[in-house]
Amino acid sequence: MEKQRIVITGVGVVAPNGIGKEQFWTNCAAGVSGIKPITLFDVSKYRCRWAGEISNFRPEQYLGPKGLRNLDRTTLLALVAAKLAIEDAKLEISDETRNDIGVVLGSTMGSVHSISEFDKEGLREGPRYVNPAHFPNTVINSPASQVAIRFGLKGLNTTISTGFTASLDAIGYAMDMLRLGRVKTLLVGGVEELCIQTFLGFYKLGLLATSSNGTPAPLAPFGSEARGTLLGEGAAFFSVELFEDAERRGVHPLAELVGYGTHFNPEAMYRYDREGVGASRAIQAALDDAGITPSEVPLVNTCANGIPGWDNGERKVLSQVFSMTAGDATVRSTKSLIGETFSADGVLRLAATLGELAEEVGVVIEGSGPMGLSSAIVVNAGVSHEAVTVAKRVTRHATNRQS
Repeated sequence: MEKQRIVITGVGVVAPNGIGKEQFWTNCAAGVSGIKPITLFDVSKYRCRWAGEISNFRPEQYLGPKGLRNLDRTTLLALVAAKLAIEDAKLEISDETRNDIGVVLGSTMGSVHSISEFDKEGLREGPRYVNPAHFPNTVINSPASQVAIRFGLKGLNTTISTGFTASLDAIGYAMDMLRLGRVKTLLVGGVEELCIQTFLGFYKLGLLATSSNGTPAPLAPFGSEARGTLLGEGAAFFSVELFEDAERRGVHPLAELVGYGTHFNPEAMYRYDREGVGASRAIQAALDDAGITPSEVPLVNTCANGIPGWDNGERKVLSQVFSMTAGDATVRSTKSLIGETFSADGVLRLAATLGELAEEVGVVIEGSGPMGLSSAIVVNAGVSHEAVTVAKRVTRHATNRQS
């Protein structure tokens, strides 16, 4: 039975180390870090003062000045990334096409800051004095809805809220919807903002890398000096469609999405999966979906974030599934440059991986060949939930694969 091919035709990135795919890819290739002192809120009394913050973020440069005043940071990050993806894919949004273009967004903590601030205002000033225009920001599906409103998209609109794996789960959901014919084109992505509420949650749990003298704590996934993670923020969107539709539009894809796998391990709900059982099963499911073996995957972009227990579990997975160690050149950890971005992490790392898969880009990331790599796997692991996406480079004369 012929399996419909699904391709990425555009990407929009808003990351701590670059806005737009070219800047992001170039900075990732050069090892330019987006980790910097936190300025969005006061951290002077905490032992962690650094994060992957997007400094001097000016959404009006991309969206224009109108209609932005009452939108929160999460929504603005998503809108800019979506606009960049639409432009990159050369999507024509008209009355003839808008009903067939939808949005799928992964986000979990995106509304935490807005909820907190809205409730604080109501408690301090009284419910009669809250700003009703800020209430929509408290709803988790608001960013996805605002993307559709801003660009006039009338296709399906879905928010996936599954924690660390949300944006890769959004990819898997989008692949299903496209193959089922529910929609022609999907903007698929993830977003999270850096805020005091999320910071305090990770800090109080002892998950953040700290230092006693205010110097930046090392963010070293798989490193012997690792002692915790640093938070980040950002958004990434992809324009995703069937291969034949992209060909019809005359657009050469950046990559093909060939596999997706997921696994939920209830036994690991309150502790790390130190044996990596869930991640191993998710990876194998994704490889089976793609119809390839571990030996055919030259690049793995891992979820390692500097938390020792987490990284050790992932190291075991790499050893079990790919017979490799964390020191191999084929293992990446983009989080060392952008921080832990939670639900946005999967798509931000997939965006980085595209720089190595795309035929026409001249960017070489961390030692790959001048024409990039043939295929890659992106792993996202939470405490009890894992998701994996497999992507490969698209050749201009590729034929439909069978499954």
